[in-house]
Amino acid sequence: MQKYFVAPEQFGEHYIEISGQDAHHVTHVMRTKEGDLFIVSDGEAREALVEYTSVEAGTVKARIVEMRELDREPHYDIVIAQSLPKGDKMELIIQKCTEIGAASFVPFVSERTVVQYDAKKEAKRIERWSKIAKEAAEQSHRNRVPSIAPCMSWKQLLQHVSSYELVLFCYEDERGTQLRDIVHPFVMERREHKGNAKVMIVVGPEGGFAPREVEEITSAGAHCVGLGRRILRAETAGMLALACLLYETGEMGGV
Repeated sequence: MQKYFVAPEQFGEHYIEISGQDAHHVTHVMRTKEGDLFIVSDGEAREALVEYTSVEAGTVKARIVEMRELDREPHYDIVIAQSLPKGDKMELIIQKCTEIGAASFVPFVSERTVVQYDAKKEAKRIERWSKIAKEAAEQSHRNRVPSIAPCMSWKQLLQHVSSYELVLFCYEDERGTQLRDIVHPFVMERREHKGNAKVMIVVGPEGGFAPREVEEITSAGAHCVGLGRRILRAETAGMLALACLLYETGEMGGV
């Protein structure tokens, strides 16, 4: 069933109004007819099953059939910190990691980042990435849309390490410590705690990280981890690390 995210103020007591591109999608892409059902969420605390009733001046009106209390969010708030990759790879990373369960994204520039960062284009780029995150969250029926932070420098990223309970620094040259060596004990220790754990996964660009960066981020408190015996692409590493972390936390059953 199709799902849409709308602003909280679009939720009424009995009806919800949908405007802009979402209204166009309802009427012209999905060709929704009177009586058809779909889901609407405000991205915060409310989600409703609604019935399409009418469209006027480009605004769709839908009657609330029932409020829903489904929670599809992970118990951990996991941030993907990704050094800017080439081309449109960041779009793929945001789309797939949103589907898997990332809470937010922090793009950054590191020593071996190939992309030439252009601050003038940042607003447009974040707008594009945010749209991709919204569409992926709708497709996967998330309860909220992941946020996209402004692009950080390496120095700025280091300053954020202490804000997280666990920071996993994915490094292809790490041979001794694998992801599970760090994650499993952390999950076991945190089982008695209430509230969501804040975790950051740091992934490098196509050329990987410089030795200096490895020293700096581990000194700041991050755990340097490997992701198996194979070398992964920049756009693959974050997805794998995120999926493995969620598995260890019991997202797929077990713990």
